[in-house]
Amino acid sequence: MFRPFSTTVNTTVKKTICLFIAVLLLTLSGCGERAQSDYPEVIYSNNYAMTDESVINPFMGFAVDATSKTAASEYSLVYIDITFRELQPESPDTFNFEEITENNNIDLWKSQGKHAVLRFVCDVPSDQVHKDIPDWLYDLTADGTFYDTSYGKGYSPDYNNEIFIKYHKQAVAALADYFADGFVAFVELGSLGHWGEWHVKREDGIVPMPNAEVRDEYVRHYIEAFNTVKLMMRRPFESASYYKLGLFNDMAGDPEATEEWVYWINNGGEYTQTGEKNALSAMPVFWKTSPCGGELTSSLSMEYLCSDGLENTLELIKDTHTTFLGPKCPVSSSDKYDSEIYKNAATEMIRALGYRIGISRVEVKKTSEDGSYIICMEWENNGTAPLYYDLPVKLFLTESNGNIKSLADVDIKLSELLPGERITSETKIVLDADSSEIDILLGIIDPMTGNPSVKLVSDQVCVNNLMKLFQYDADSNNFFKMVNNLKNHKGA
Repeated sequence: MFRPFSTTVNTTVKKTICLFIAVLLLTLSGCGERAQSDYPEVIYSNNYAMTDESVINPFMGFAVDATSKTAASEYSLVYIDITFRELQPESPDTFNFEEITENNNIDLWKSQGKHAVLRFVCDVPSDQVHKDIPDWLYDLTADGTFYDTSYGKGYSPDYNNEIFIKYHKQAVAALADYFADGFVAFVELGSLGHWGEWHVKREDGIVPMPNAEVRDEYVRHYIEAFNTVKLMMRRPFESASYYKLGLFNDMAGDPEATEEWVYWINNGGEYTQTGEKNALSAMPVFWKTSPCGGELTSSLSMEYLCSDGLENTLELIKDTHTTFLGPKCPVSSSDKYDSEIYKNAATEMIRALGYRIGISRVEVKKTSEDGSYIICMEWENNGTAPLYYDLPVKLFLTESNGNIKSLADVDIKLSELLPGERITSETKIVLDADSSEIDILLGIIDPMTGNPSVKLVSDQVCVNNLMKLFQYDADSNNFFKMVNNLKNHKGA
């Protein structure tokens, strides 16, 4: 039977409980105060808008023909194709890099901090009977097909030939060794088929493309040789999926052809050149880790793609997360580029291509331990694709005397910043300035040049690709918004 406590006992218990609660609250309050004081205090913050400015940045945009100094001068990528015949015209033991370098203005482009899209090809149709492989290699093989088709005239090798495969491996290794300095950013796996596009006009009697086993040998030549650049294939072959390669579409802007290409990417399917039913693999999100590129189609006029077809062209670029286009692009014909139609199309396409990275918010926190600061930055990508290279990111300071010094490395992987997403970095700094006022700057470095190279699309002053975050006054120990925060101003 339940019996309540007596009044005396009940009162004593109540007092004890109240005392316990009071002590507990005081203890918790003390812990809370200590936790609050130990936690870094936010002493400065600022938000930045993202602009819609058309920005030319490394590793994205137009890949303009490297042989044209005029057309390529304004852009960050150049396109270089090298035929087997150009690479080794004399013998299997010599390489013609000196002439290749001169013809493609490679020294000039390197001095300007540009990067290259490279394609090695063995068969380029033209209006003349010719071979795009060396005579010495033809003499060793001579089992391909001379052709005269609607594509043009040329010679298509038999890619199954073991001697051809042997020397192809040697050639690709030599290319990788020569371009091992960071200049080449993207390699489109050419080699097979007309224009290196992995198809031939087999209905006209040309030796057919090889099956998957042989094709994979050619892919492995590139995988083994090029280990620091992004590799790309014309179709989503099984090997492209296995090695996590990028893809390129040489019919960009053509709705029907691009729709077929996108279907392959989403569903996989048959490789009609050989009749292999499952040679293509579904790779619907390949663009998150590997680039999408290509060039504008030749099936539609450039004038149409840049005028009535521009809106559709831009949508196809965005839908396929395209990072670069070239060599066929609005600026590939310098004489037409002077027209307002072409200039406008170029501006709109650049805005639609690749990554667009900026800082949307910055906070400065003061630590209680050693007087250091923590710079917290929120990064945003409002572009079409990621930046596929994890470029070094650094904080700098500019003192009142104009000296710029490296301040700290920012721990961030920019390749993980996908379109429409944000990530945060935290960087600890110690400010021991000789002058009373300093500017804190942010820069993304190109390892090839060692210089800040990426223009951030935050609405903030950016000079020589360094974004000015805020000022610090050592005398007052305060942080301030940049006084020269001019809207949409971008320095040289």
